[in-house]
Amino acid sequence: MSTQSEHEAVGTVPSTPVREHTFSVIGKVDSPRQQWFINGLKKEMTARGHIFHEEPIPDIRLVLNVVDIENPRPYRRKAQGTFVTAIVELDEMPEQIMHAGYPYLLYALANLVILLLPGKKGTEAHFLTLEQGHYTVRHEGDNEDQFFAEIYQRLQPLASSRLVINNEFRTDLEEELWKGDHITEQIKRAGRTLDELNLLPSPFPMEDFLTPKEMRHVKRLYGIGGLSYGNLSARLDDNRFWMSASGVDKSKLEEIGRDIMLVTGFDEEQPAMIISLPPEVEPRRVSVDAIEHWMVYQEHPEVGAIIHVHAWVEGIPSTEMNYPCGTIELAEAVAELVRQEPDPAHAIIGLRNHGITVTGESIDEILERLEGRIIPQVPMH
Repeated sequence: MSTQSEHEAVGTVPSTPVREHTFSVIGKVDSPRQQWFINGLKKEMTARGHIFHEEPIPDIRLVLNVVDIENPRPYRRKAQGTFVTAIVELDEMPEQIMHAGYPYLLYALANLVILLLPGKKGTEAHFLTLEQGHYTVRHEGDNEDQFFAEIYQRLQPLASSRLVINNEFRTDLEEELWKGDHITEQIKRAGRTLDELNLLPSPFPMEDFLTPKEMRHVKRLYGIGGLSYGNLSARLDDNRFWMSASGVDKSKLEEIGRDIMLVTGFDEEQPAMIISLPPEVEPRRVSVDAIEHWMVYQEHPEVGAIIHVHAWVEGIPSTEMNYPCGTIELAEAVAELVRQEPDPAHAIIGLRNHGITVTGESIDEILERLEGRIIPQVPMH
């Protein structure tokens, strides 16, 4: 990447606005269970005010992709705010549900997979997330209305969320910060510590499921070599904070502008996080949770650092809805819970079915408070 003049944007992914509350179904529905499930879900969603389109419009909000397990095909999004749920039916209950279903997240390039499986008392819908989460909704007896209401409750956050994943990159980082500072050193150490505690899941072993050609495609799509979760950030000054990049191994945070990035602002119109870089650096995207951290730092000047991990702490307040990472809705929900805490600068907030966000004076101070309190397994509700 060539050096640009100060404050000149060097990389902004264009954003397309997504129409509210629209959805569509693609793929071939060729079994009685699939037909029953799609019909019931369409009925529930339209009753809740969502607008069905026979063919996806360019700015569709939610696409239900009925996947052929012999020839899975992705839906190619026309807008970044489009969420995709893959509907996958298996004839038999697999021994390892995550192992059987997770690859379809990648094959279908989906945000969520719903595995339709034959249970002992009726159809079971197993939800699988990119974070390797797994929860189940069961249809038993004549509880059809309740079943589809629960399915809708799981899908509603995807059907209504507004995503903020764009970055506007500017090569205007002060030269004295090109190699980082004492704050970025704390972030590096914390990444290694969280890895040792097994709180930052390793990238999912996609090579176990995908062909080399599919692996190359996924790497190009996500700009990463795997899917890695959790993030760390720390305030630099009133309006700027350092944050780990998306998809990078948090135990190997090395290069400034690539692995650790300086967030300097939020452009609501795009919407996009504004990132300051050194020259001659090929950037990743900043963590998708940057909008959440931005809101907390802006409202609470006393917050010096934030850590997000896929773990749990007993007795903490939690968001009610399982909104996707990187959405304004999740950021607002977390910010509201931080606001309600007696001491927002030392808060531990639960993200439903996902993990925790912890505020503190510094990265080191947060780690000291968490010592001995972490439950590695996030409860699924």
